[in-house]
Amino acid sequence: MQKIPSMLISSAVALSAGSAVFAQAYPTKTVRMIVPFAAGGNTDIIARIVAPEMSKLFGQQIVIDNRGGAGSIIGTEIAAKSPPDGYTLITVSAAHAINPAMVKKLPYDSIKDFSAITMIADVPTALVVHPSMPVRTAKEFATLARARPGQITYSTAGRGTVGHLAGELFSSMEHVKLIHVAYKSSGISVIDLLAGHVQSQFSSLPVVINHVRMNKLRMLAQTGAKRSPAVKDIPTMVEAGVPGFVVSSGFGMFAPAATPRPVIDRVHTTLVAAIGNSSVRNALAEQGADPVGSTPEEFAAFMRNEIAKWIKVARDSGIQPE
Repeated sequence: MQKIPSMLISSAVALSAGSAVFAQAYPTKTVRMIVPFAAGGNTDIIARIVAPEMSKLFGQQIVIDNRGGAGSIIGTEIAAKSPPDGYTLITVSAAHAINPAMVKKLPYDSIKDFSAITMIADVPTALVVHPSMPVRTAKEFATLARARPGQITYSTAGRGTVGHLAGELFSSMEHVKLIHVAYKSSGISVIDLLAGHVQSQFSSLPVVINHVRMNKLRMLAQTGAKRSPAVKDIPTMVEAGVPGFVVSSGFGMFAPAATPRPVIDRVHTTLVAAIGNSSVRNALAEQGADPVGSTPEEFAAFMRNEIAKWIKVARDSGIQPE
């Protein structure tokens, strides 16, 4: 075995000690939290729920930096290329896992260019239909779609969104042909669903939950691994008879790759404590979000699995990356 020079050992020890000292002092200035979407969306809402409590615990201000565009790619690239010092963080959504399936050449590596911190919350997708649809369960919806191939429409906020791929996954698993109608935003897509111009939607729960409560839309199933506390009476897709159908919009936080582990641990401890705050948990629950607070390793594994899943769904559905 080759002996490691004592100079290199001394340098490594000094570097490790320096990182530890830096982490103990961190943060000493304002922390930027990039949200790769415009203000007002689900990712922005979740970031703004946890940021104030993190600021209190840090003793430093956290500034939300909305960098929307290109399906979150613009803001994510900025985060990937930021200094790995803990002063730039990014809150991501399911788009982070879906983009590798939809874009040929991303300007960053969705795994290697980031250090995972935690999953903040899990937000299920809801299968909702216009009240005029003669169905009350997911299986009845599938049966009707098989009887009317190519006639049942579902709206989404655009190509490559969770709703789009959830619809493709449902079509594949239930052997139906749904017609995808892409809009420029979730708001517009819901307006047309409420008006009956389209018949169904796989939508983020916070976007449609109030319409369901007012009986303007009918929710057939939710797609989380377990029932959402916000709609406890609605079955999961698995409970509704579609085994293996789990679509999770995991909202989480990353730092740039090579951020020192002591800093990652400091951010992780702070963020998990913020998620554990009762007011934060209540605010997340009101949005239909299930607070999580996973380890960095668990969140990294979740993201790898999600990326692989959506690549397969896109390939099986014949969707070509652009």
